[in-house]
Amino acid sequence: MHLLHQRGPLHDLPDTQEAYDAVLADVVEQALRRITPEGDLEHPDCHDDIGDTSLGITSLLAFAWQRGKDPRLPEAVRRSLAFHLRERVYTEDNPDYPNLRIRNSGLPYARYVLEAGAHPIGDWPSTVWALLQAVNILDAADGLVDDEQRTALVESARGYWQWLTEATYFNPQEAGNQAIGCVVGGLMLARQLPPEEGESVRRRALAVYREEIRAHRVSDRGALLPPEHGGAYDNNYGPISLSFLAQAHRVSGEDVFAEDGEALARYIDARLTSGGFDNGGPRYSEQHSGFESVLGLRYFGARIGSDIGRYRGDGRWGRHAAKPDGGVDGHFAWMLIWQIQDTTPWHRTPSTEAARHQLRAGTVSVAFDSRMTPSVVEADGTYYLPAAVNRQHGFGPVLDGFLLCRPMGEVRVRDVQADGLTAKLVTKPVVGRDHVLRHVRSLYVTDGTRLWVTVAVERLDGAPYLLAGLPYAADDGDRVRRTAEGDVSSAGALRLTHPSGEGTDHFDARSELTQEQAAFALAADPRGYGNPDEGWRHLVASTAYEAEPAPGAPEHLHVFAVRYGPGGDFTPSFEGDLTVRTEAFTAVIGPEDNHGDPELALTAC
Repeated sequence: MHLLHQRGPLHDLPDTQEAYDAVLADVVEQALRRITPEGDLEHPDCHDDIGDTSLGITSLLAFAWQRGKDPRLPEAVRRSLAFHLRERVYTEDNPDYPNLRIRNSGLPYARYVLEAGAHPIGDWPSTVWALLQAVNILDAADGLVDDEQRTALVESARGYWQWLTEATYFNPQEAGNQAIGCVVGGLMLARQLPPEEGESVRRRALAVYREEIRAHRVSDRGALLPPEHGGAYDNNYGPISLSFLAQAHRVSGEDVFAEDGEALARYIDARLTSGGFDNGGPRYSEQHSGFESVLGLRYFGARIGSDIGRYRGDGRWGRHAAKPDGGVDGHFAWMLIWQIQDTTPWHRTPSTEAARHQLRAGTVSVAFDSRMTPSVVEADGTYYLPAAVNRQHGFGPVLDGFLLCRPMGEVRVRDVQADGLTAKLVTKPVVGRDHVLRHVRSLYVTDGTRLWVTVAVERLDGAPYLLAGLPYAADDGDRVRRTAEGDVSSAGALRLTHPSGEGTDHFDARSELTQEQAAFALAADPRGYGNPDEGWRHLVASTAYEAEPAPGAPEHLHVFAVRYGPGGDFTPSFEGDLTVRTEAFTAVIGPEDNHGDPELALTAC
């Protein structure tokens, strides 16, 4: 079975102006067939996320007219704009909407669901989206709509901004992408208003960003990030936030958006595998955005000099939002417009700078979490997640059911490149259940095709083993499929184990259950709410590769050695404290320097 949402890298989609003109031409033909006598452009199957969707199609028609002057479009734009202003602008409070600061304000807003009182929690983002659709139409309005309609649309957009920033609590879902989108709406609206009022709205938008978004960033893997639905980053909405930061910088020229966008882009680069697979997030564990991410990935990939467009997007939304039948939906239409307007080329080569939370070369990569434990290992097109034992998750030595991977003190990292090899040495002080402090040294070396992992720790009593990952997914052309095995070799005995217990908290990779499904089943909140990663942390046990200690290690050490990826016999040798010799390299882990960081020397064989 294939994972549903992670498909081809977004930078593989053609992005020439000719390609975009073909996309717009298809949208135009669909819209002209769909438009009702009343001017409605909504998809017939649209139920939620609906308050801005007809207006979104209208914005695409207006943009297409601006580019090509198709004579069929002005009448369709005027009729559909009239429909939105007449039928989709609400000024009476939605019953049971919980986030109002001012009741009965009379200000306009958009509904997530048209029925009064039905799922009103979504009205805040829907109003952000309606504001963005409106300002895009205003940008293309000259010569297209009459003064009366333009004035009415400006008044609606002004009212949306006031409702979002005055009548309601700001960003009630704690969703960074929605909040930054609101700021973008204010910045774009400011350009449509009289100079004095426009400058006031601009200043307010910048203040909202500083005080309501930037001041509340949260830390993950050494980066400060806009919070997303209760977490630091979400692999669906995080790249969408990046697109909003790109548009904010394009519109305003303010350095703060460039700085924060570059920080988020470097974070995304570090957590993405070489193949573009990503896992985890506080809203949807495996769902990925499509065209909504293109602007940010392309714009900031160029700024940081890295190929973050390798991100595997949802190809079903590769150009625009679409319903299951493939029909265009106006949701997020502004992102298609902005990515066409921005002509930044894709940066298609990896960054050459070492990153603390990333090891990457060729088709091999390791993404590390904040504790410098691998969060995803990729080799030979297979992706391994942290395995679980006794409710503990990670990669590392296990003794008597206790996983030695959580640091108790400063984690030291050393990066080395030599002779076509790339290596990272991670040294952690850890404490076991016996309260004894031990130093776990984990050496990761890759030649771009294979990954060697050597883990050394002071000799342990009993029968320790290395928890070496949960095989979870593998490349399959432009798709990612579930798997339950990988190409792994070990210097000591290697076994692939599966949990003996039953239930969702025992994850067997041989089943068709996905990580996303298990995470939501274990989470405290219903699907679509809360943080499924918190649910995944309730996992008791999982499928896992377990490697026994390597023979021939120095007497004072337990050494574990595994290789991910193809190769012949794997018989590494070890000397002293500690020299590692394999078929491909010799690595010497030396004494600590004056700063307490261990030395590392690497040579190819």
